[in-house]
Amino acid sequence: MTDDERDRPTAHALLADGTTVCIRSVRPGDHQQLRGLYEEMSPENLRLRFFAASRRSADLAADRATAPARPGYRALLAETQGQAIGLAEYETVDGPETAEMSIAVADGLHHRGVGTLLMEHLVSAARADGVTTFTADALSENHEVLRLFADLGLRAARRFEGPEVRCTIALDEDDTYLTAVEARGRAADVVSLEPLLRPEAVAVVGAGRKPGSVGRALLHHLHAGGFTRRLFAVNPHVSSVLGVPSYPSVSALPKVPDLAVLATPADALPATAEECGKAGVRALLVVTAGLSPDQAKALMTACRTYGMRLVGPNCLGISNTDPQLRLDATFAAEHPRPGTAGVAVQSGGVGIALLDGLSRLGIGVSSFVSLGDKYDVSGNDMLQWWESDGRTDLALLHLESFGNPRGFSRTARRVTRRMPVLTVDAGRTEAGRRAAASHTAAAATRTMTRQALFTQAGITATRSVGELLETAALLHSQPLPAGTRVAVVTNAGGAGVLVADACAEAGLSLPAPTQELIDDLLAVLPGGTAVGNPVDATAAVTEDQLRDCVERLLRSPGIDAVLVALVPTAVAVATGDDLVRALTDGPGQRERPVAVVRLEQDLPVKLLPAREGGAIPSYAEPVAAARALSHAARRTAWLNRPAGTIPELVEADRARAHAVAETYLATHPDGGWLDPRTCAELLSCYGIPQLPWAWAETEDEAVIAAERLRGADGRVVMKAQWPGLVHKTEQHAIHLDLEGDSQVRAAFRDFETRFAGLMTGVVVQPLAARGTEMFAGVTQDDVFGPLVLFGLGGTATEVLADHAARLAPLTDRDVHDLITAPRCAPLLLGTHGSRPADLQGLEQLLLRLSHMAGDLPQLAEADFNPVLATPAEVTVLDARVRLLPRRAQDPYLRRLR
Repeated sequence: MTDDERDRPTAHALLADGTTVCIRSVRPGDHQQLRGLYEEMSPENLRLRFFAASRRSADLAADRATAPARPGYRALLAETQGQAIGLAEYETVDGPETAEMSIAVADGLHHRGVGTLLMEHLVSAARADGVTTFTADALSENHEVLRLFADLGLRAARRFEGPEVRCTIALDEDDTYLTAVEARGRAADVVSLEPLLRPEAVAVVGAGRKPGSVGRALLHHLHAGGFTRRLFAVNPHVSSVLGVPSYPSVSALPKVPDLAVLATPADALPATAEECGKAGVRALLVVTAGLSPDQAKALMTACRTYGMRLVGPNCLGISNTDPQLRLDATFAAEHPRPGTAGVAVQSGGVGIALLDGLSRLGIGVSSFVSLGDKYDVSGNDMLQWWESDGRTDLALLHLESFGNPRGFSRTARRVTRRMPVLTVDAGRTEAGRRAAASHTAAAATRTMTRQALFTQAGITATRSVGELLETAALLHSQPLPAGTRVAVVTNAGGAGVLVADACAEAGLSLPAPTQELIDDLLAVLPGGTAVGNPVDATAAVTEDQLRDCVERLLRSPGIDAVLVALVPTAVAVATGDDLVRALTDGPGQRERPVAVVRLEQDLPVKLLPAREGGAIPSYAEPVAAARALSHAARRTAWLNRPAGTIPELVEADRARAHAVAETYLATHPDGGWLDPRTCAELLSCYGIPQLPWAWAETEDEAVIAAERLRGADGRVVMKAQWPGLVHKTEQHAIHLDLEGDSQVRAAFRDFETRFAGLMTGVVVQPLAARGTEMFAGVTQDDVFGPLVLFGLGGTATEVLADHAARLAPLTDRDVHDLITAPRCAPLLLGTHGSRPADLQGLEQLLLRLSHMAGDLPQLAEADFNPVLATPAEVTVLDARVRLLPRRAQDPYLRRLR
């Protein structure tokens, strides 16, 4: 460990009981702390740690951990409120890939997850340093440490040597390990949120006497909402506010509150948060806005120092409608209706709209959190809470930013298999990063990146709050359709046409009825009925006839859902028929989904209660109904598909790839575009197939290279090269179809004349065979990590923008989706009798690109355009790679924001 590494920022993380600890590198000034850690250990624990109960061993251990930085050694300290509670360390032995490790935890803190958390952070640090294996010696009677190693989720082996056990731990980051880390993190996270969402006592700090103040509104909502636990106000000027007892300070309260609601001015927040922490408060809700950077830092320091979870600042509040609690710490106009939808938003306005809409629909809310500026508690936290609270069956999110998208994605993939997770894809018109760096950077926008995240995680992404509520109504009230086949029934032909158009535009299909179904429907419908799809039952259809028609359609094996478009008619009024009752006079939820479109409806969506329980969604617009059904069908498809696995890439030479990157950055500390030779070497580390090429710096060298590389038709291609050149076609820096020495010489002279002072040489390649030109690339997003893109290549790449994107690491399913998603996919699959391209070769190319991006955090961009796909092979004709000096970040390491 170097001195620079000792200066790395600290990480805060949660123990198994939900308390917060700080994990950081040991510094020379920690010697006294570490001596104290060992001195307070019992003789028995000292013996288990050092194989002897000698205090001298403790002194030597503290000396070793705080000694001057040295290569191959790292020590991590766990502390809380400045007190060391654990130490984990390793030192390489017999080469840089194997390290001897040890761990110590303070007496009285065993079984709280200190050792496991330290091990996870030590494993992450070791991987970043190139260590692949830990070894450790333990006494065979030290069951706790042996269990710790066994339960990590890593492959561990034991070898008994007398009274000692030699443990060997492989540091591979496979799904088994990530799942184990995830499970520990989920359990700790949920426990840490208990004081926030199930508090035994709440104090509102800043509850003023003046009507209209936010603090007073929050206190009123808590009191009027019937909060069933103890409630206090903190106001030094009065003894009660709105009938709630008031005290001059948090420290003066008769009971330490689990949750403190802070509605104080920004300049008072740091001191108030500090007071709360010292008093033992375990969670803060901060509604105050307009914090300065210093105030924000002080607030977070207090929260981390004293282990308080934080919602906000600048938020609407939180709510838990559990009848046993009735917590409503918001300043919304109305109390939310109890129900089963979990809601987390960053925008207070969106939160109010969702609370109102869910209450109006009758779905209601299980818990609501307005995340505000999201300093701490995030959407990821709330997903894990809803997963375990026993009340939530529908999750609604409005997130404007992501702190750890890959961690969020992994959580969402798991939660979405248990309940629908819906979001509003906000900020779609943001002008993405269009810097003319490469085709990849031009193609990759923040919208595309978010959509890749949502698609891979199975999240239902809508385009507005209205669409979110429309979709939630269907998913809450109806079963999922098995597919996209929809039958439309109407009592007015024009309405049926509108619904049919909406379904087709939403990606749903309207299959023609079989003759058997036609005969079946005609037997129950009035004369003049047109039985196609839509089924025009005419204005003469009665309530009973419509009910029979819908039920027969639902029994048809070729139908996945039924949409009924109804308009009020004088005929129905005259006969006393209630066509809506034909749908609600029975079960609200059948085996297949049913929805209604009523063009005269006053609200965009309603849930119509059914006589036998449940409800049927009713929409004012055909587009809304079709969109909701389409979202439901996509959810079905996502649930039915295999989860996907990340294929191994055994033949990759990762060590050489790291060496290539480090060597380049050593001579180019600011990073840049690789020269052709370095680029080719990096690609060869991952077996990425490239068209043969040669480098030439003189006219004669170009002729010799062309002679050697000419294909069967004798023609070659010449490309000019200089540092920073990206778009060769735009610069007219490429000559095609060169035949004979004279044309090669003429091309070189042309480049030499036009690019005098710039050109450093040329690349000569054989003219490629005919095939489909594709584009593949990767760009590193500062927040989301590597994004892999694939689509139509050549000069039309940016003009047609026919691309798909997925976040790395790619699974086999992600690769399949990338290849089949672009509009040009039929060109690869074979059309009009042509043979399909080498699809396996394309899959391998994308997987290798994904692995390269995952292995090398320095890889800022890779741009392969064109990639030639033929039935025989896949070849990269032109490649550009840009490196930047970046360090790897472990997205799955347990740490708070």
